[in-house]
Amino acid sequence: MASLLIKNGRVIDPANGVDRVTNVLIENGRVTSYDLNSRGEDKVIDATGKLVVPGLIDPHVHLREPGFEEDETIATGTAAAVAGGFTSIACMPNTNPPIDSRASVEFILHQAQRADNCNVYPVACISQGRAGESLAEMGQLSEAGAVAFSDDGAPVSNAELMRRAFEYSIMFDKAIMNHPEDKSLTHGCVMHEGLVSVELGLAGIPAAAEEIMIARDITLAELTGGRLHEQHVSSKGSVDLIRRAKARGVRVTAEVTPHHISLTDECLRTFDSCYKMNPPLRSQEDVDACIEGLKDGTLDIIGTDHAPHAPEKKMVELDRAPFGIVGLETALGVLCTKLIVPGHLTWSQLIEKMTINPARLLNLKKGSLEVGADADITIIDPNMQWTVDASQFKTKSRNTPYNGWTLTGKAVYTIVGGRIRFSI
Repeated sequence: MASLLIKNGRVIDPANGVDRVTNVLIENGRVTSYDLNSRGEDKVIDATGKLVVPGLIDPHVHLREPGFEEDETIATGTAAAVAGGFTSIACMPNTNPPIDSRASVEFILHQAQRADNCNVYPVACISQGRAGESLAEMGQLSEAGAVAFSDDGAPVSNAELMRRAFEYSIMFDKAIMNHPEDKSLTHGCVMHEGLVSVELGLAGIPAAAEEIMIARDITLAELTGGRLHEQHVSSKGSVDLIRRAKARGVRVTAEVTPHHISLTDECLRTFDSCYKMNPPLRSQEDVDACIEGLKDGTLDIIGTDHAPHAPEKKMVELDRAPFGIVGLETALGVLCTKLIVPGHLTWSQLIEKMTINPARLLNLKKGSLEVGADADITIIDPNMQWTVDASQFKTKSRNTPYNGWTLTGKAVYTIVGGRIRFSI
């Protein structure tokens, strides 16, 4: 395999406490040394003024295949991932059929290998068919390559089933990733319950629906000793619950999305379905609490919850449109603009939440640039200003609320296994 030298970049590797300007040599798909000058490598990248970081990892992506190929395919979703700087993604099981069998896990892995863009790790179902009635074959799914378990948009409402899921998952050291929502409080609802929903006359999703489920999940994780990961946390109360649970030693991690730290329910005044997501965009108070949770480590991970929908599905009345937005190609720019530029996080803090922390969640040997590590590397221009143009996305769908936004910060090279899979 060709050798590659990345020179003069600011290498940030939070897993090993590295933050300095140096050269990185890649040989045979692995990081082999630092500080060396060019010795006739096959390719040299001058990263002067750029950040050289472990390949970004997204633990929460919807690839839609099989079953919803009109929205996304594994090929188009992984192309979007590398365009956004992501070298590894974990895909959710809300496909048709769901990822609840060995064959379905193997299908995902095969399609990802054929696409040959980035690493794809299937998250398998907690329950058979995501129906919340009986446990999926967690042992077989784990052996097939599942890295975690989730019913995603169909949260497990049966507490007994959730308890058993935690107990079984301990045997495989896999996390239970739950979409925190008490569905009995959200049926037919459209947006965050608050002043804006009242003024617009739209049925509101109360923050309590999220917080009740998180409180229950924490209680069960504490009871069983299982590993809990709360997906797309969005409310102040949720952050407080997780902060207190961590202080007690509960094995809980939590993620927040770029849209939940950059947008509020005020956006729904446009009645644009690109602002419709679940959990919904909440108040500025909730946004501020999520940012504070990132700063103090309560929220360990950033995931995009990339949720593509074909244009015809979103171009309907707000109450009929599906929840979700695409996020892989805008995440880094939004996070730099909303977290780095205002000084909420340092680059090292942000990269930690997008590399080593999700790698630990999923038990991946990724997220580090130590010598011998897989050469999954993202090179970022932290000062590049660019305008979001959804028509140029690699993803198959266009449902983004950021179209036309000017953002700062962009991935200029995405290297997977020592091979350049995307560059500007």
